[in-house]
Amino acid sequence: MKKLLISLLIGGAAMASLLPVKSVLAAEEEGVIQLYTQRELLAMIAKNTHLQQVRKDDCQLVEDIKARAEIVKLPSYQFLYGDMLAYGVCVPRDANYGVYMMEQAAHQGLVEAIEQLGRYYHIGKFFQKDLKRALRYLTEAASLGNLKAQFRLVEILADEQGSPRDYENAYHWLYNSIIADDEKRLEAEQLLAKLARLMPERVVRRAQRPLLK
Repeated sequence: MKKLLISLLIGGAAMASLLPVKSVLAAEEEGVIQLYTQRELLAMIAKNTHLQQVRKDDCQLVEDIKARAEIVKLPSYQFLYGDMLAYGVCVPRDANYGVYMMEQAAHQGLVEAIEQLGRYYHIGKFFQKDLKRALRYLTEAASLGNLKAQFRLVEILADEQGSPRDYENAYHWLYNSIIADDEKRLEAEQLLAKLARLMPERVVRRAQRPLLK
């Protein structure tokens, strides 16, 4: 009986030495925050929740974010890191370098960065107000399908700022955008009606043509 008990104890110890390995690794991995995939990060940027998520993750990913922005030069991470620097989220605030990183993302074609720079030039955030630069960025972002840029561009032009040469394209892009939210769709309708009053009827009809597929 004694031998059997010893045997069982030894066997149990041997099994215990094998079984916990997986659970220890799982325990170590629990609480390890995975870096965002490109798709996840772009979705957060589109919803403007990217800085909130970095805070929610207790600032644990700062070094990884910085590496992907500065070394790998991924535009989505350049935008994220730029925003973190500009607003002092999980890093010391450095607006100059933050805006530089946003510009790098914009130069690589990240439409959210292009729109944001246009918005900043329009409202005078980090820059002096510069309508000409704002329109350049916003027009590019609007042409790439960014709804925020389309709204702002039409709003600016409907207030008779900017060039009438841009009316048709700005109207065309917003008119053909898919807007799920009823309130935003009504806002778009009102802005388009305001802009249409500045345009010849034939140009309005032409601007209402479907987008080319």
